[in-house]
Amino acid sequence: MNYYSDSSEWKYLFQNAIDWDAILPLYGRDSFPTSDGFQGKQDLLAFYEDLLTAIGKWSGEVLSMRAGELDQVGGGKLVDEEVHISDPLQKTYKEAVEMDFHGMTMNSRYGGMGAPVSVGLIAFVQICRACISTSGQLAFFGNIADMIERFCDREIQDQWISRIRKGEISGSMCLTEPDSGSDVGALRTTAEKQADGTYLLNGSKCFITNGGGGLAFILARVRGAPSGLDGISLFIAQEWIELSGKSGEITKRHNYRVSKIEEKMGMHGSITCEVVYENTVANLVGRENEGFKLMLYLMNEARISVGLQGLGGIEACLSAVRRYAESRKQFGDLLVELPLYKRNLLAWETEQDAIRVLMVDTISYFDIFQKLDMKKRYSCDLNRQESQLFAKASRVVRRRTPLVKYYGSEAYASISQKAVQAFGGYGYMQEYSVERFHRDSFGSLLYEGTSQIQALMVMKDFIKGMMKNPAEFIKLLAADHPFVVLITGSCFDRSVANLSFEFRKNVAILIMRCFNLSQINCMFKREYWKKSNRFEKLMVHAETFCQAMAYLEVLKILAQHATRNASRGELFYCYKKLVTPRLAGIYADWRV
Repeated sequence: MNYYSDSSEWKYLFQNAIDWDAILPLYGRDSFPTSDGFQGKQDLLAFYEDLLTAIGKWSGEVLSMRAGELDQVGGGKLVDEEVHISDPLQKTYKEAVEMDFHGMTMNSRYGGMGAPVSVGLIAFVQICRACISTSGQLAFFGNIADMIERFCDREIQDQWISRIRKGEISGSMCLTEPDSGSDVGALRTTAEKQADGTYLLNGSKCFITNGGGGLAFILARVRGAPSGLDGISLFIAQEWIELSGKSGEITKRHNYRVSKIEEKMGMHGSITCEVVYENTVANLVGRENEGFKLMLYLMNEARISVGLQGLGGIEACLSAVRRYAESRKQFGDLLVELPLYKRNLLAWETEQDAIRVLMVDTISYFDIFQKLDMKKRYSCDLNRQESQLFAKASRVVRRRTPLVKYYGSEAYASISQKAVQAFGGYGYMQEYSVERFHRDSFGSLLYEGTSQIQALMVMKDFIKGMMKNPAEFIKLLAADHPFVVLITGSCFDRSVANLSFEFRKNVAILIMRCFNLSQINCMFKREYWKKSNRFEKLMVHAETFCQAMAYLEVLKILAQHATRNASRGELFYCYKKLVTPRLAGIYADWRV
């Protein structure tokens, strides 16, 4: 099975749902000389589709077949405080290098293909569908290389990026500590500057994916720095330091050490480590006390990737359910023909297809953001059109990041549970893969910020926007009124306008309930919003607020697609039918 070429939906979205006209010029492809083998845009897209077809085949025919073995033996073992990669994962690493998978989106300066981020992320979904654990391990090659290129000096880039592409080394993102968890500002790892400009780190981190990969971005606080997030700095360190002996032989010693590999409920093939720093020699990335801003960049990229992991997991679940339902009979009929079973499966597939559209649209904006962010950091020279494009992409990525992380991971956990039930008793047996899919789904709910952290981010951003300009919220409420859209909008636009108007109306009611209604006029004064205790009642509803925002965001994108292509209207109406009762339930909860 080929996870890309066998999917008409993925092929359609690749051609029609990504803004290639905006993206390709950013990669220097606004003209395609014949000497490069490309006659134009379609030739280049065909080449990228060939890449995706190759990854889709590898994922569908190799990685998916290896996933069960990897789950059984794990990703690696700790021997003398060194991670030894297991045989199945070693095979995957070797194949990835042979395919130049790590170099797909890497800068050509380091031997990479220079393909757009959109191509790399769609390929990532195919791997997620095959094996969530594998996707997590492979991600820490390309992501670390991108961070090095984006934030580190040229010397460090030249030292490591080519080695990452060749699979010689990978890395990790080290934030979480035993006593800080989601409260990153409470971290205790310290950094002390040395005379040669390096720093010595002391502390520990837990739940670190791929902690034994060889390189690490580490958050720590320089002695004397402010408390909280404002005093955090970012460092890069290598796991091993090479030493020259008296007779010229090269030995190595730990610069930091992996003290434990966690035994987890799921994602057994992903190596989750506890890491200890004892006078670890590290280099500062950027400037002191600006580390969290830099790490937030990678965190946001990782959160989008987690949403894509959820989509890949959903696709794995539902393809397994459909195959099973089309082959097994009960009560004289195939399961897929039994009315309740059929209805449930169609509902799950509708949500899958809608989430896929959300993810692809987000990938498109994220690609633009990534490329222009890199250009801005290096040249600080965006023309007027690029500046406008960057501003729009930044807004969309900021709004979407917690939504796609929340919705993708929550839907994966929910649908994987349904998949187990759809198999009946067989779903509970290790003979079938759906029990592994469900166990693996819990990881995405927790890492890179729990679902609840994402929900709080969504609500806080929304409220922050209201605080800046309460009158604008009232203006938008009027703009969303169905009568306004009735004049110019399509039938899909009108449907979305109705739902958006209901949402904003109910948000206004919720705010009035949570705040003192007798002082409603004060809400137009910025001082009214400064007392944090006014938000406590509102934050109770953060998770349902996030759900409503996610449903509406999907509907807006589906409406845009259906307006351009009427054949996409069926998915819009099916998804609207699915989420309208959910929205009604959310609004009812807000009124209790």
